[in-house]
Amino acid sequence: MFWGFGLTTIVSTTGGKGPVRNGRSFHLSSAFVGRLHGPRTEPLSITHRLPIVFAYLPGLITGGSLIVAIGAQNAFLIRQGLAKAHVAIIVAICSLADALLILLGIGGLGKIIETAPQVLEAVRWFGVAYLIWFAFGSIKSARAATGMQVDAAASVTRNQIVRTTLALTFLNPHVYLDTVLFVGSVGNNFGTDRWWFAAGAITASITWFVGVGFATSAAAKFVTRASFWRILDYSIAVVMVALALTLALYKFASG
Repeated sequence: MFWGFGLTTIVSTTGGKGPVRNGRSFHLSSAFVGRLHGPRTEPLSITHRLPIVFAYLPGLITGGSLIVAIGAQNAFLIRQGLAKAHVAIIVAICSLADALLILLGIGGLGKIIETAPQVLEAVRWFGVAYLIWFAFGSIKSARAATGMQVDAAASVTRNQIVRTTLALTFLNPHVYLDTVLFVGSVGNNFGTDRWWFAAGAITASITWFVGVGFATSAAAKFVTRASFWRILDYSIAVVMVALALTLALYKFASG
């Protein structure tokens, strides 16, 4: 590369002739010089050579910053984790749902949602109704709290767990605003590396759900007193009502 560059420089400074040797010059054809260089290509930028740094890590940070907020989904996961009831199923559903929404956002679903605000409106009011219903269930559970909450939670069937997890995930309009619209719009700024960005965001979600689910399961032996479960269920009820009010009063952008 360097000697080819030097040879070209000499040719250009000797009027199209070759370098002087023993008082005589010899001619280098342009075709020969072209063969020395090979085809002219643009050098890859450092961002293209290191997508794992310049796309994956921003995706990891963006996904992590969005997932850590304690919402309906996380509150349910924490409770079931402490009860050691169907934790793996909940973690799997939450992780796969987040991954799907992130991929759809990167793939362009956000643009469709922006043009159909009535879809978010429908999801909003279904979500409000479901969160209120869930809050009343938590209050009922808190009033009946005993030291056997683990056994009570374990008695919930797998189908009930699946339905509840899916409802808490997909009946929340903010999951579409955050995971689909926001993550999708940020990720698409990375061009061809946007799928690395998506991989980073998905990694953050999976890490969070696995960590929260199984870490709380490990702590279950310390929280068997009825007073703990009573406080937890009342706290979850407050979170659910607050989220329902937020959804009911939130003014979604019309696009």
